[in-house]
Amino acid sequence: MNMNRRTWLLAALSATVLAGCDREVASAAVTPHEIDPATTCDLDGMLLADYPGPKAQIHYAGQAKPVFCCDTVEMFSTLLVPEQVRTVRAVFVQDMGRADWAQPRGHWIDAKAAWYVAGSKRHGSMGPTIASFLAEADARRFVADHGGKVVRFAEVTPAMVDLGGGAQQHGGM
Repeated sequence: MNMNRRTWLLAALSATVLAGCDREVASAAVTPHEIDPATTCDLDGMLLADYPGPKAQIHYAGQAKPVFCCDTVEMFSTLLVPEQVRTVRAVFVQDMGRADWAQPRGHWIDAKAAWYVAGSKRHGSMGPTIASFLAEADARRFVADHGGKVVRFAEVTPAMVDLGGGAQQHGGM
């Protein structure tokens, strides 16, 4: 067997094994945890229940409890510019088409399937935020009321979630 064919077969086998691992991790049902009055943001210790706007939770492999973020900008920053690489099992955000902006509770949705509004006038716990929605129509209504631009999960860039003010700089989107 020549080296190119051997390399190709090894790569194909590795991809198959990795795909199987992804399915195994994904098949274990991960459900969102609810915020209670004592739930804190893992990044800065803020009490989530005390602040407006969409929250997020990241479920890592090998960790029983999720990492809570008091803002979707923190979530994206954590996922897009990670300080350490960890296997993510699931990520949830709140559907702001159904949750109360001032005191969001429940209405957790898959973050990767959500529609987002970046650059709106609406603020979350850390100032300018990225609003999350289950339905595209809700995101577009939010834009009509508060400005911003509708984007998908994969369209959010590190520059948009710079915790040093990156979301605020994109207000003109």
